[in-house]
Amino acid sequence: MPALITRMGKRLRRLIERPGSAELTRYEALLPEIGELEAELDGLSDTELTERAGKLRLEAEFAEAQLVELCALGREAARRALDERAFDVQLLGTMGLLTGHVVQMETGEGKTLSGALAAAGYALQGRRVHVTTVNDYLARRDAEWMKPVYDLLGVSVGWIEPSLTRDERREAYANDVTYGAVSEIGFDVLRDRLITRVEELAQPEPEVAIIDEADSVLVDEARVPLVMAGSVDHATADVEVANVVRRLRLGLHYETDSDGRNAWLTTAGASVVEKALGGIDLYGDAGSERLAAVNVALHAHALLTRDVDYIVRDGKVHLINTSRGRIAELQRWPDGLQAAVEAKEQLPATDRGEILDSITVQALMARYPQVAGMTGTAVAVAEQLREFYKLEVAVIPPNTPNVREDHSDRIFASPSHKLRAIEAEIREVHETGRPILVGTQDVAESEELAEKLAKVDLPCVVLNARNDAEEAAIIAEAGTYGAVTVSTQMAGRGTDIRLGGADGKDRERVAELGGLHVIGTARYPSSRLDGQLRGRSGRQGDPGSAVFFASLNDELVLSNAPDVPDGIHADDDTGEISDPAAQRQINHAQRVAEGVHLEIHRNTWRYTRLIEHQRRELLDHRDQLLRTDLAVTKLKEAAAKRFEELAESLDEDALDHVCREIMLFHLDQLWSDHLAYLTDVRESIHLRAIARETPLDEFHRLAIPEFHKIIPAIEERSVKTLEEAEIGEDGVDLSASGVRRPSSTWTYLVHDSPFDSDFEQTLKQVRSLLKRGKD
Repeated sequence: MPALITRMGKRLRRLIERPGSAELTRYEALLPEIGELEAELDGLSDTELTERAGKLRLEAEFAEAQLVELCALGREAARRALDERAFDVQLLGTMGLLTGHVVQMETGEGKTLSGALAAAGYALQGRRVHVTTVNDYLARRDAEWMKPVYDLLGVSVGWIEPSLTRDERREAYANDVTYGAVSEIGFDVLRDRLITRVEELAQPEPEVAIIDEADSVLVDEARVPLVMAGSVDHATADVEVANVVRRLRLGLHYETDSDGRNAWLTTAGASVVEKALGGIDLYGDAGSERLAAVNVALHAHALLTRDVDYIVRDGKVHLINTSRGRIAELQRWPDGLQAAVEAKEQLPATDRGEILDSITVQALMARYPQVAGMTGTAVAVAEQLREFYKLEVAVIPPNTPNVREDHSDRIFASPSHKLRAIEAEIREVHETGRPILVGTQDVAESEELAEKLAKVDLPCVVLNARNDAEEAAIIAEAGTYGAVTVSTQMAGRGTDIRLGGADGKDRERVAELGGLHVIGTARYPSSRLDGQLRGRSGRQGDPGSAVFFASLNDELVLSNAPDVPDGIHADDDTGEISDPAAQRQINHAQRVAEGVHLEIHRNTWRYTRLIEHQRRELLDHRDQLLRTDLAVTKLKEAAAKRFEELAESLDEDALDHVCREIMLFHLDQLWSDHLAYLTDVRESIHLRAIARETPLDEFHRLAIPEFHKIIPAIEERSVKTLEEAEIGEDGVDLSASGVRRPSSTWTYLVHDSPFDSDFEQTLKQVRSLLKRGKD
């Protein structure tokens, strides 16, 4: 009876502390068995250890006995290779991953090793594993760091990064375990969609995905699809329009909505623009092209801010991924907007492109029969992980209890009052010698704060998108005695902050002072992001503290809960507010923001389910064309005379390739056209809601018949191309017949998701119509 009461008490405590999490009691019971094998494995040579791990390759699935063996072998391999003995909680995390959970492990608890042992376990089952991370640096670092462990377990490992060639990527994916940023893996999937020979494939069919920082990847990154484009020709921007728009003023010539997603000309603004452009009528038929140019230039001018949304470096516009605070490599906005921003910054326009393909994170993860993940903040999104991915969260207790002090928010009436208080807080803490990490919202804020600190003789190290290449080295030293580090949103995530610096030599000195002090300059749009910043302090039972400063005029409040209740008063001298109503308002604004993001995620999922179904169906057809003689058979039947003419001049293999090249080109082109059509449909479909029709149903009604036209059109266009193809000394000249693939590809970063809520999209359309009617 006492044992039963103890078990019931543990379950009740787990439900209270970890709502929505899975039960791991059965795996906790295996930990003593794992410990009992330590002495035995310690007596093995490295070769014997590797051979013993190799015996697990005979098992397609791991029962409890195999889990015990793997964890014991992994602990021994890590002890020898890294001089790190895995804690029981790390092995519990490994078992959670091997059973398909998203495990929640606090910062500094050793997720990297847990993930590596799980990846090795899956690999020893004969399954190909991708370990996805949030950036390319972490992919390489973790693969190189864990390689000695993998070697001892007889498992091969590699990584991918943007600089790799096609052959190098193929080699990396050929390993048992491959590390890579989720975006890079996704774009390789899209690139493989364009190959014309089987041997060009980079990625073999995937089997297991282990996702590091799973909440960031599966929730934050999932609102916007990965989109790949190819160059068409040189872009042109309307420089005259850019110069006109540059002179417009907010409130007089144009207005923006509260969430900063839309901008439109006022009547006065339209008049100024029309006059400056030679007296044209922007809203007449003749002015429609200039109106489109004005709208996109206004978007670039009013809604995209240098050092917040992008930076200019080496004479080029580099986009900033707002969820990470880093440069979004090889990414850009859709063409008109990209060219408009380049014109705004008086830079030459880059190549124009067309969308070749896109994939959502949900669809990317659906390619893997087995998915697991790890993060420090999973419980907060447990329902989303279950709804969108059918994944359950398992909470792993910390090895050492967390003793970090999380202070209540300090709230101020205005950003200027808040900034003065932040400066005072930094000065006061810095004078004690405690290291300080300040988390800011964007590049501009980080640099503004650094300038102000420098003026009052408080030097700091700044980490943002301008120097993201050095982020690991910078963040690793953030725990040094007397250090002040100012960082954009979660830059350096994935790198431990050790008290006393990277070498830990001053650890005891810093610990005695209270450890790392974390300051947030504003609450983030998600409580998870707040938790992630706080989590940089208090690693593995270290002392530490965290506090957020906030203002009722912060962007979070203005965009999501601007109607602040009357009667909230601030201190006349400091501007600080102690009224609990202010805290409730900020918490409410954050919940609204979280709700908006959830609805965008849900809407993305609703609309892209059909697109993904169509994509899979067309890819099956493409795979047939790629791997079989279907293309030859089809064209031989439909254009027999022309086919015979070519068969006098080409050998069989060359003719097969010509037929395949033609049909694959038209399939890819028609799919690109279909995506463009669906984008147009999405931009107007919400007006159906005004007529009390369901936009999603209407989207399906329009999208399905158009898709069914693609395969017949492929054959029709291919026959025409074959009949018009010119034959020269080097064979068939397909480029003369328009069969030309893009010379380069890149990816699009879309801040304003094409799958906002139906209600929000409808409001945009109505606002536009009403404005045009008024003007």
